Amino acid sequence: MSPNFDLHEESVIIGGRAASVRWRRSQRARRVALKIDPQGGEIVITLPPRGSRRAGLALLRGYEDWVAAKLAALPAPMRLADGEMIPVCGTPRTIIHDPVMRGGTVIAASIIRVTGQKEFLARRVRDALREFAHERFSQRAHETAAKIGVRPRRVRVKDTTSRWGSCAPDGTLMFSWRLIMAPDFVQDYVIAHEVAHLRYLNHGSAFWDLTNRLTPYRAAATSWLSTHGPGLLRIS
Repeated sequence: MSPNFDLHEESVIIGGRAASVRWRRSQRARRVALKIDPQGGEIVITLPPRGSRRAGLALLRGYEDWVAAKLAALPAPMRLADGEMIPVCGTPRTIIHDPVMRGGTVIAASIIRVTGQKEFLARRVRDALREFAHERFSQRAHETAAKIGVRPRRVRVKDTTSRWGSCAPDGTLMFSWRLIMAPDFVQDYVIAHEVAHLRYLNHGSAFWDLTNRLTPYRAAATSWLSTHGPGLLRIS
């Protein structure tokens, strides 16, 4: 059995508005934890093995103002649909459904042209962006790693909500496919950050010194992700 599993979802009133709460039970949790899931726009309360719903609600009410402010600050969700505009490498592209075109999804300078039936459009766009992200991030990660004489075991892309990238102990680098929508300088920083972990699997001073040598964009990129990252998580 997974150490984490959902219990149920329910609606509560937060700051005078209805909000969704997803309850989770974790065998590893030592205390009740509260977070906002920006992708789903919901509250997630994690309970330890013996934690009670009452304790979870008490924590939620204790931080009600903070939760209400975080929910209110979330960008509106955006669907991958015909006519919508989404960024790729920071440049806006308009999604255009072209059912008579052949050759799959094409990411061009100002558009994303999608073939096939309209009900599969969102999935086709996601698949194309994931493929593009894997190709781009893999190439840039290997190029960056070569500068310091290391090599990632492999590069993967996933759909994560808590981190833009990670480095496993075995040298596997993982990046959120949504990072492909961020500007180049943001991608550069996240890739450099994870490549630096191939040398230092910690956040000590040596790690940050190496990261700063690999990229000049640390401050600008972290600021951009703090401001605009939640918006990327709301695109589905």
